[in-house]
Amino acid sequence: MDPIIILGISLALLFNFSNGLNDAANAIATIVATKALTPLQAVLLAGVFNLLGPLLFTTAIAATIGKGIVDPSFLTPALILMALLGAVIWVLATSLLGIPVSSSHALIGGLLGAGIAGAGAGAVLWPSSTMVAQTLTFGLVGIVLGAIVTGAFAYRKGEFKPWNLLVGGLIGLTAAIPLAIATGFLKISGILAVVLFIFVSPTLGFIVAFVFGTAVVRTFRNYAPRRLTGTFRNLQVFSGSLQAIGHGGNDAQNAMGIITAMLLAGGLISEFAVPLWVILASSLAISTGTLLGGWRVIDKMANKITRIRPYQGFAASTSAGSVLSLMNVFGVPVSTTHATTGSIMGVGATRGYSAVKWGVVREILIAWFLTIPAAAIVAGACVILARSLVSGVF
Repeated sequence: MDPIIILGISLALLFNFSNGLNDAANAIATIVATKALTPLQAVLLAGVFNLLGPLLFTTAIAATIGKGIVDPSFLTPALILMALLGAVIWVLATSLLGIPVSSSHALIGGLLGAGIAGAGAGAVLWPSSTMVAQTLTFGLVGIVLGAIVTGAFAYRKGEFKPWNLLVGGLIGLTAAIPLAIATGFLKISGILAVVLFIFVSPTLGFIVAFVFGTAVVRTFRNYAPRRLTGTFRNLQVFSGSLQAIGHGGNDAQNAMGIITAMLLAGGLISEFAVPLWVILASSLAISTGTLLGGWRVIDKMANKITRIRPYQGFAASTSAGSVLSLMNVFGVPVSTTHATTGSIMGVGATRGYSAVKWGVVREILIAWFLTIPAAAIVAGACVILARSLVSGVF
């Protein structure tokens, strides 16, 4: 086997390891925050269910990563290696700083940067004008309907304010796109799906968690506080497991897609089909990273965004896990960080606007939007540097 391919596989597994290191907070932040489990118990729980996630879902996300961002005919093992390097550098740097970022988006940024630097912008699989037009149409319909419904509801209650229309439009957009995809009316893939769900997944997590959290409060409002706390601490074990399965099913496929693309580029397989050993190795790598834990990220997610009570932790984990499972079915590589952060903000907002520490949220949002371009720049620089040091490598 080509040494570059061996190095690439090793780096892909390192990437999944760093993914688990950073994203460990996603599945266990609320469990740690509410003391449903000790940090060690929570990490062990996440590690086990991260391993099971990829075995329960299809490898559609791996296919999106491996052949839906950059045209496979332009990818060489060396270019894929540089894409991985750019992504790993960004994820490790943010992990050390305690900033929760999307490992999936870092990898996509790495692929874009390496693809453009190595083969030009034409190597990227840009969305068609028809796909963009259809997406805009469904998005606008959702915005208009959401604004009308929310505005009418607020007016009827005598609480109408102009910002109700903005909130309603955002809710309508968030609901319309996944609904159109689920019903088959909208078919999006590749870069467009990734960029779109940067906005949709955290908002969807926020809305689902807010509604679910509010419903839980109203349903159990007459329960004694001590009984309520004990009940939902136990339930959090199950909701955290659901979230870890969704995380593993989505993020573990990053390395699967890259390794399979590298095997295809190196001529070791004839079609894009993820081998079983790749599934197992990628799952094990992300689980190992989760077991070691990214404790600074966990602290920020668990304690810095909002104060979480057990019933809110249950609502946040269940909401985030449901959103991730839905995206796994769609085959969209979304950020588990985005979905989880949105869900935590959603349950926090059930106590009012001031319950959420928006300064911390702002810091996280900036990191989200920087991830794809930053990883692309780092990967592109790696390609340029490698080309200057080793002639004929690309």
